[in-house]
Amino acid sequence: MPAFDLPLEELERYRPTVDEPSDFDAFWQHTLKEAGAAGPVVSARPVPTGLRLTRTWDVTFRGFAGDPVRAWFSLPADAREPLPAVVEYAGYGRGRGLPHERLTWVNAGYAHLLMDNRGQGDQYGSGGDTPDPHATAPGGPGPAVRGLLAPHDHHYRRLVTDAVSAVAAVRALPGVDPGRVVAVGNSQGGGLALAVAGLVPGLTAALVTAPLLCGIRRALHLTDAGPYGEIAAYLAVHRGAEGPAHRTLAYLEGVSFARRAQAPAHFGVGLRDTVCPPSGAYGAFNRYAELTGTDPRREIHAYPYNGHEGGEAVHVRRQLDWLAGVLAG
Repeated sequence: MPAFDLPLEELERYRPTVDEPSDFDAFWQHTLKEAGAAGPVVSARPVPTGLRLTRTWDVTFRGFAGDPVRAWFSLPADAREPLPAVVEYAGYGRGRGLPHERLTWVNAGYAHLLMDNRGQGDQYGSGGDTPDPHATAPGGPGPAVRGLLAPHDHHYRRLVTDAVSAVAAVRALPGVDPGRVVAVGNSQGGGLALAVAGLVPGLTAALVTAPLLCGIRRALHLTDAGPYGEIAAYLAVHRGAEGPAHRTLAYLEGVSFARRAQAPAHFGVGLRDTVCPPSGAYGAFNRYAELTGTDPRREIHAYPYNGHEGGEAVHVRRQLDWLAGVLAG
């Protein structure tokens, strides 16, 4: 697929208009207040992995509506003092998989929490372990369209709440420095990391790659690839539902979360990405922190000949170097 979005020189100055609900902040404050009524961690059980240099726990914490959410929590086996923690969010259709699958961050010397995606895990990877007991509102089978017609019913209201709760959970776990917590994700996970950056105070950094849910309206016009294609397919059947759908999605817009963020941020984007069009990532990057009165450290890396895979291992190397610099001050 050739480059199909705006040219790079236009992306670098692209600042999209945001269709932001007047009660955006109140909506999320109310949602998170309900979720934060109880302590976050339910249990942390050590699990054998066959790995000698890593210790792992099967963690359950309280997410949306107090629902149990599963996660893998890992520490370097020789850790002797509280460590900075990386909270990682998985991509669309994935669950947390198996505990030995994602070892980069713990091998770099961080505490690592990998959150399961409620009601997902059946499309890619090695599965998940967290059901979504609230997935009964009208909408299609995919997570992107579950509860599409009402903001309070949408799947991502629950998933974003879980993502915020994951930060509270990792801050309560032994071996973690609660003042140094980083949100990391790619694709759907990148959208969740960006939402966390806009909703959680005191975050140390956000590492956002190919984020889903950024520039949603534009993406629906640019691509039929899932998950945006799932939304378009639903609206192709439910003609006239565009108004309620767009209203719901406005509460999930990554650019709106980015405007409220304060933590240093590192972005990555493939300019041939038809799954999460690059204008979404650039829109979030260029409007990042604009409502906070701050100017946090941030940078974005573009990969002109790559699609949704972006920079892959090359980009991870950049993330590791950048985050080490942020933590070193």
